[in-house]
Amino acid sequence: MPLRLLVCVLILLAAAPAAAQANAFAPPNGKVLNGLTAGYDFDDFTRRAGKGPAVWQHFIAWNGSLDYTLENSRSAGARLMYHLGTASGQNLPERISPGAIARGKGDAYLIRLTRAIASYGQPAYIRLMGEMNNCDNAYSSHSCSGARRDADHSPATFKQAWKRVYLIVHGGDVATIDARLASHGLPAVKTGARQLAEPQVAFVWAPMVGGSPNISALAPGVFWPGTRWVDWVGTSFYSRFPNWAGLDGFYRAFAAGKGKPFAIAEWAIWGGDAPAFAERLFDWIASHERTKMVQYNQGKPSPGTFRLGNYPASAAVIKRRLAANRFLAKAP
Repeated sequence: MPLRLLVCVLILLAAAPAAAQANAFAPPNGKVLNGLTAGYDFDDFTRRAGKGPAVWQHFIAWNGSLDYTLENSRSAGARLMYHLGTASGQNLPERISPGAIARGKGDAYLIRLTRAIASYGQPAYIRLMGEMNNCDNAYSSHSCSGARRDADHSPATFKQAWKRVYLIVHGGDVATIDARLASHGLPAVKTGARQLAEPQVAFVWAPMVGGSPNISALAPGVFWPGTRWVDWVGTSFYSRFPNWAGLDGFYRAFAAGKGKPFAIAEWAIWGGDAPAFAERLFDWIASHERTKMVQYNQGKPSPGTFRLGNYPASAAVIKRRLAANRFLAKAP
């Protein structure tokens, strides 16, 4: 190969993410992974919904424990899914900023997370800094007054942090990862290792369908890191805020428009029994073929706000609709 061509090829390889053609670990056509979000138990959800979770999403904060998530998912026979945030909850102080992540300050935790996912031995999903256009989240670019936060929280910095996490968590040869990071203006991995664990992992980009506050600076597309860096598109959708037009537009623009599988990464009945909402959501799922994962957020232990025991009419709808063969209680 001529030297000039070889150099061009190497540059392109370095610029590409570790898994440019990554497997999204989506179910077969016509199937949907039945998922559960949050909590420490799955029995209550399984009993009321009539079907167990194929995927269990846990909310973890930077430097948080991973052991219980592995135990929970094993007990449920479910794939791992993590919502990885920078604080213990909304409107709480951040442990690390997106800027610090981009500069490598959080590499040690990312390496620990990578090892944990690899040790689980099954495909897993990372929902990184979900609802990044929600001012209640510490990593959002704007406060709830609409004021812009500092440069460590800008959309550009968010996207750099996303790329760093994506490259490190996919693992592999550290020298290759360092070259790819350098091609995006990011520092080398902070590790003495020459090789990182290589888990089976897919990344879920999941903003809200509209910003909070609803300003153009918090429109979902502002935070899009690029097609090659996203394996799934997802969003949150609750009965208390049923923005159907926003959901339709978001799906068209980012799931269909970018050719990605789609996840309802958080949904729940909230504030009052809403069987009509549940029926409409399942009708929507049936008519949007890219929807491949649906995650009911059960929230805190019973009797938490979102628990199905609070909403018997909705629970009956959910149980009847989940009984369809298309909804999988076990990942293939």
